[in-house]
Amino acid sequence: MNNKNELLTHKIGLGTAPLGNMFREVPEEEAQATIEAAWEAGIRYYDTAPFYGAGLAELRLGNFLSKRNRDEIVLSTKVGRVIEDETEEKEGLFAYGRTNKVTTDYTAEATHASIDQSMERLQTNRLDFVFVHDLSPDFHGDEWIAKFEEARTGAFRVLDDLKEQGVIKGWGLGVNTTIPIELALQLEEVHPTISLQATQYTLLDHEDTLRRMMPEVEQSNASIVVGAPYSSGALLGGDNYNYGDIPQEIQTKIRKLTEVAETHGVSLKAAALQFSLAHPAVAAVIPGSTRPDRIEEDLNALQEKIPEAFWQELIEKQLISAVAPLPL
Repeated sequence: MNNKNELLTHKIGLGTAPLGNMFREVPEEEAQATIEAAWEAGIRYYDTAPFYGAGLAELRLGNFLSKRNRDEIVLSTKVGRVIEDETEEKEGLFAYGRTNKVTTDYTAEATHASIDQSMERLQTNRLDFVFVHDLSPDFHGDEWIAKFEEARTGAFRVLDDLKEQGVIKGWGLGVNTTIPIELALQLEEVHPTISLQATQYTLLDHEDTLRRMMPEVEQSNASIVVGAPYSSGALLGGDNYNYGDIPQEIQTKIRKLTEVAETHGVSLKAAALQFSLAHPAVAAVIPGSTRPDRIEEDLNALQEKIPEAFWQELIEKQLISAVAPLPL
C-alpha cells in the first residue's frame, strides 16, 4: 500500500532522547551499555536529534555505531536546531545535557549546518531519514505558524532536494502533535514521505490521530514512525505523561487498562507496542530507554501472544477506539 517496507524493514528501533540525559544524569557507561544491548538484540534502527542533550545523544550514539558496519544501520536524526559553541543555563527536559547553546532555526542555511554537525557527532558520512524537529504548537505556541512558514521555504525544500538526489531515503516532521504533519502532507511543492509522531498514536491516545492524521498519511502514500509508545512511561508506571505530569483522568484510564490487562494475563508493554504497530501507516515504533535490560523486554513484548478477548474488552469499555486497526 505504501513505501514503508522498502524504507524501514526494522519494526522496532531505539529512540535515544533518554541518552541525552533527559530528566536525569545518565552515566556514560550506562548509555553505552543501553546502545550495546539494543545492538546485541538485533536492533539496527536508531533515532536521535541534536536537541537531545545539546548533541549528547548523537555523540554517544556515534561513539558506538562508528565501530559497526554502517550498511547494517538505519539512522535518523533531526533538523531545526543548531548547536552553538557558546554555553547557556539549562532547564526543562534536558537540564542535565551538555551546556552548549541550542538555537532554533528552520532556514535552509541552518538545515545544512545542522546536518553537517549531526554527521560529525554521529561519525558518519550519511543519514537515512531526517525529521524537522518540534515544528509544533507545543514548542512554539502562537509562533509555530511563522516557524512552519520558515521551514516550508527552508528545511522542507532542502530535505526534499536531498531525497530527490538520493542523499537521504526520506524526510518528514518529528513532532508531538499531529496538525503540522497533516499540513506538510498537503503541500504541493514538497513531498514528505516519513514522519516521526510521538505521543499521539499510543494505546492511551489515538482517537484524534486515527480520525485526522492517519487517513492523510495513507492517502499521501507516506508512513509514520511512532515515538513515545508508552506515553513517556506513564503507561508502565512512570512519573511522566507525554513529557509532563500525569493528569488525574489519565491515571484513571491507566488503572482501567491495567485491570483489563491483568484479567487477560497481558503485559501493557506488549499491548502498547503491538497496538501502535498494527496500523498499516506505521513503519516502526521507537521506545526509548537508558536501561539495557528494557531492550530485551521490548523485543519479547513484540512476540507476546495477546488474546482477541483483551482487545474486545478494551473496545467494550471504551478504552480504545472501535475502529483502530488491531494486531489480530
